[in-house]
Amino acid sequence: AASPSRPVSIEELMETAKGVTNMALAHEIVVNGDFQIKPAELPEHSLEKKVRDIVHKAFWDCLEAQLKEDPPTYDHAIKLLGEIKENLLSFLLPGHTRLRSQITEVLDLDLIKQEAENGALDISKLVEFVIGMMGTLCAPARDEEIKKLKDINEIVPLFRAIFSVLDLMKMDMANFAVSSIRPKLMQQSAEYERKKFQEFLEKQPNSLDLVTRWLQEAADDLANRRYKMLPPHCSADGATGGASVLCSTAVQNQAYLKLLKWDHVNRPFPEVVLMDQARFQEIQLELEQLLLTGTVLLVVFSAAGSALIDVPGFAEKIKTIVKVLLTGLHLPSFNLKESLATIGEKVCAEVNSCLSQHGFPPFSAERETVLKGQIQAVANPDNTICKLIDSRIQKFLENCLASSHQKSLPAIPGGLGPIQRELEEIAVKYVRLVNYNKIVFSPYYDAVLGKILTKE
Repeated sequence: AASPSRPVSIEELMETAKGVTNMALAHEIVVNGDFQIKPAELPEHSLEKKVRDIVHKAFWDCLEAQLKEDPPTYDHAIKLLGEIKENLLSFLLPGHTRLRSQITEVLDLDLIKQEAENGALDISKLVEFVIGMMGTLCAPARDEEIKKLKDINEIVPLFRAIFSVLDLMKMDMANFAVSSIRPKLMQQSAEYERKKFQEFLEKQPNSLDLVTRWLQEAADDLANRRYKMLPPHCSADGATGGASVLCSTAVQNQAYLKLLKWDHVNRPFPEVVLMDQARFQEIQLELEQLLLTGTVLLVVFSAAGSALIDVPGFAEKIKTIVKVLLTGLHLPSFNLKESLATIGEKVCAEVNSCLSQHGFPPFSAERETVLKGQIQAVANPDNTICKLIDSRIQKFLENCLASSHQKSLPAIPGGLGPIQRELEEIAVKYVRLVNYNKIVFSPYYDAVLGKILTKE
């Protein structure tokens, strides 16, 4: 029986929730291999954007007015050069002694002020030095932006463009730092999340009930699978004996596979994976769309025979058609049957076009009707081809979890070749998520599974 929950005060909840923002950010960096810091974009018609644009315009208008005076006033320009100097210095590593000396010497603000007072300041020369130094320090991906700076002749637009590129360089540096600290952050974040969950568990002792049920179902699934694989002459006792040798890792992997078929609307998510529910759900939706795509491709290649299998780009064209027409698959208003009917029409047209281009006779009206019917039949949950593709996708993901310590992914099962790239991308994301969750919550899994497997 579940332990009775005790009342929790607001103070206790607030104490438990401290640091959640930082924890979520660290968690995002660790589990999302594509995590990148991006510039903050204000909504197009928001008050904040209007105010910012007005302030920026006023500043640049003032700079332009100063430089047009006779003689020019350089107060604003010198302040900007000071900011540029600090930015350039911030990009340097401790060993960049020579570059540090160059920047400090050329962008000596006291000397620049004296030159401005005596009418001897050559601001174009200083800006040329800045652009050259930016080209030395920037990532190769920014070479094109640096090249564009050299084509700007007016000083105010050039200053604006320089600061824009400097902002990009700051993001590049921050993202490099993120990738560098990820291994260290993984260890610290895992310990931190485990500690926070333990604090929550102490306040809510029954907080592993959903996890226990989830792992129990996974153990039952494996036991039933082994029972079905036993020779016919084995008794039920033999099945029990098979269940007793279930290992903790296999049960955990089976449990994680169950998350890819989860009923998110009607069933609560296990406590230890709650922070990643949205991620698991996103992967689940991607797999459902990929399943339909893979099924349609297999149907098409089976219908077309060997004629189109090796035609370059044909599979990609079909994938594009299916992907576009399955957009919004999980929206309540989406009509799968209508979309598959349209896919059938488009695919038949593409098949006939491709056959004609390569000297093969096009499909007869009868073969087209059969192919369209096979594609529309994919909407049936009991469709044999769909179930076959699904089982092979699940088997591939299971193999990925079982061999997650290896550098390369396992071989793709037969029939999944046309969707191999997309499936491997999902698998990498999925395995990273599972492995990190195991690192964080392995003590709790071991405790729960110790009881389940002993009972079995």
